[in-house]
Amino acid sequence: MAGSPVLTSREQGGIVRIRLNRPAVLNALDQAMVEALHAAVGALAGDPSVRCVVLSGEGRGFMAGGDIGLFRAAGREAPAVIGRLIEPFHAALRLLAALPAPVIASLHGPVAGGGMSLALATDLAIAAEDTRFALAYLRLGVSPDGGGTWALPRLVGLRRAMGIALLGEELDARAALDLGLVNRVVPNERLEAETMAIARRLAAGPAQAIARTKALLRASLGRDLAAQLDAERDAFLACAGTADFAEGVAAFLERRAPSFTGR
Repeated sequence: MAGSPVLTSREQGGIVRIRLNRPAVLNALDQAMVEALHAAVGALAGDPSVRCVVLSGEGRGFMAGGDIGLFRAAGREAPAVIGRLIEPFHAALRLLAALPAPVIASLHGPVAGGGMSLALATDLAIAAEDTRFALAYLRLGVSPDGGGTWALPRLVGLRRAMGIALLGEELDARAALDLGLVNRVVPNERLEAETMAIARRLAAGPAQAIARTKALLRASLGRDLAAQLDAERDAFLACAGTADFAEGVAAFLERRAPSFTGR
């Protein structure tokens, strides 16, 4: 429904689109939105038909963080009100990271506060040229949430993460690309087409191999080399028993493009 704070749609090939939909307030997070986001992501868990997820924002930007008007109205009750926001927001982020399917952030305009944390939580990010990134929490006198302090140093290194978080450094799309915060920067008018081209490519790929690759990469920084090697062995052998592996080998030897089914 157009009035829903989060819109979900399914497209051909197993692509699911989740769109933040409070454009009048730059998709700022309120209780209804975080609960809708949690429900939207939760509905995808365990669904083998989902091959790729695209996360985007309606209107002039991806997301400007939490709804500051809500915070002000809460007054002395702000900790309780914000606590009720953070719980489903963080639950949604945990589910998003655990999805077997790759998640692409399609970014434009402001990507700030919780919006930046959400963008950092995805597997791939495509940014329009007008995208602007700012962690921005210290402006409100609070520390980050949404996993921003977990993802940021892993992507850009501790020293630069400190600058972005403590000094309020704002980044344009090209700077974000240089730092590794996004995978590609495209003209504004090409964002939709470029995002969906990548989504279709991933959705047509070997789903089980993609899921295991995603899981290996996400777990790698918490393991030593020996444990990672064991995990890689187990994942490779599991993939080797799939129909997609047989198809990939046959296609390679027959000098043709593979046709993967996800099985």
